[in-house]
Formats: sequence, structure tokens, C-alpha cells
Amino acid sequence: MAGTVQRPSSPAIAPIVDRILDTGQLSRWEYLQLVTTMLSDYKVTDEERSYINRVLDERQVGRVRFLE
Repeated sequence: MAGTVQRPSSPAIAPIVDRILDTGQLSRWEYLQLVTTMLSDYKVTDEERSYINRVLDERQVGRVRFLE
């Protein structure tokens, strides 16, 4: 359709989240990617939002730690 701007799709969230939750480790870059995706205007599905929230919740209670 003319005049329609297509936005890039959000990155594949599930594999990133699965790896973070499996290892309990989160790099600052991954954190930035997740938060940017969550707060951006990209089309983020409810499922992706839920995955991201799970990582952020786990980080807040200390089950996921930043890599040094």
C-alpha cells in the first residue's frame, strides 16, 4: 500500500530469553536490546512482552545477574 511505512520486526525474543533464564546471566547488551524492544514502537506481541517481563522480574529478584 502506498504511503505505508513498514517497521522492522522485533528481534526473536524467545531464544534470547530462554538462554538468559537457562544460564541466569544477562549481558548489558542483551538487557539494552530487551528494554529497547519493549519500549519502542515496534510491533511487540503480548507473548514477547511477557517473555521480556519475565527476564526483568527475574533480574529484579536476583535470579538473573549481569555478566561482568
